[in-house]
Amino acid sequence: MPFRFVHTADIHLDSPLRSLSLRNPDLAGLIGDSTRQALVAIVDLCLEEQVDALIIAGDLYDGEQTSMKTARFLATQLGRLHAAAIAVYKIRGNHDALSRITQELVLPPSVKVFGGRAEAVSQQVGGLDIAIHGLSFTKPQAPQTLLPKYRPPESGAINIGIMHTSLGGAPGHDHYAPTSVADLQASGFDYWALGHIHRRAVHDQTRPIVMPGMPQGRDINEAGEKTVSLVTVHDDRSLSVQERLTSIAQFERVSVDLSGVTDWREGMDRIEARLGQVRAKTRSPHLVARLELRGLTSLNWRLRRDRDLVASEAEQRAEGLGRTWIEKIEIATKAPIEHEGVVGGDPVLELGALMQAEISGAASTHADVRQMVEDLRNDLPAEIRGFMGADAAELDAFVALLLAEGSQDIVARLKHDTPGTD
Repeated sequence: MPFRFVHTADIHLDSPLRSLSLRNPDLAGLIGDSTRQALVAIVDLCLEEQVDALIIAGDLYDGEQTSMKTARFLATQLGRLHAAAIAVYKIRGNHDALSRITQELVLPPSVKVFGGRAEAVSQQVGGLDIAIHGLSFTKPQAPQTLLPKYRPPESGAINIGIMHTSLGGAPGHDHYAPTSVADLQASGFDYWALGHIHRRAVHDQTRPIVMPGMPQGRDINEAGEKTVSLVTVHDDRSLSVQERLTSIAQFERVSVDLSGVTDWREGMDRIEARLGQVRAKTRSPHLVARLELRGLTSLNWRLRRDRDLVASEAEQRAEGLGRTWIEKIEIATKAPIEHEGVVGGDPVLELGALMQAEISGAASTHADVRQMVEDLRNDLPAEIRGFMGADAAELDAFVALLLAEGSQDIVARLKHDTPGTD
């Protein structure tokens, strides 16, 4: 008889809204409840597949703001697993270490929460001996590797290790309990159930080392469908890993090419058609799109001037597609005359060209804006700094884009205020 389990991590239950773009109260409600719904989907999967265990590799909670209301919801879901005789093995990650209720919540007896000292729990399924190893964070920081603290693999058993680790590091994630894939491979464990990095990665197919990613994204920087791992230990001791969808709302960047568009309705139709294409490919129940409007179009000025109208009509078109939401609209279109480098005596366009060449393009302006961006970035939580770039070159590119788009918006507004222009 095989041993089967679901492996997840970084659920971040009841995480607060992370994006100022979610001003639509219905969309904010959807995203605000999505981590709960993802946990329900995970429990449903465990029940449907009749697995033996659920493994949670840290950051079940989101931090110190966790409430008893969250705790009651969690106890209810874990109670469903207990009633079905499905064991739960959980370690605490860096966010769990901040939670006020982590130590207080009374969980069903089928839930094993590993403590600050490494332990191994044995379980027998059919003819398979299973040893599950775990070690929790006791503090929000873990600057050193935890691997040497784990017990050696048990002889004759299938050894499964649960660890919350940044591995060698990843953009947008601070270093926690760093280790390497090579060191984990050398440990002699049959499966490593990892957590902390929010993007899925599978290392080694024979003795899998799996970072499942988070089961539900919370903003555009956590775009794409989110999943968990369904793992089977077969009677011959081989392992297989399947990816199963859990995300309720799927964030996606949707690029819309408006090149050559001269009519407003045509532009909106093109937005709707592109949204429909992405919606058709989205497996998650809800699509949350950040529209990126691009291309050479004579609508450039109107799009920039009338952003509120663009947003209103795009949202209406999205609603017609069903379970499709607009998170934000980014306008990166250009006017054909600007692309050709001709201003034709238009004083507004001449001013725009001057701003691009003499102000936005000046090294001193770039340096000043870069410093402001860096100051803002340093005030943000580490997990949401990624939109400004992963290194100095990407940060410079981000600043250049800010300057270029800013001058475009100023010109669009000036053209709106200039008599005889559209």
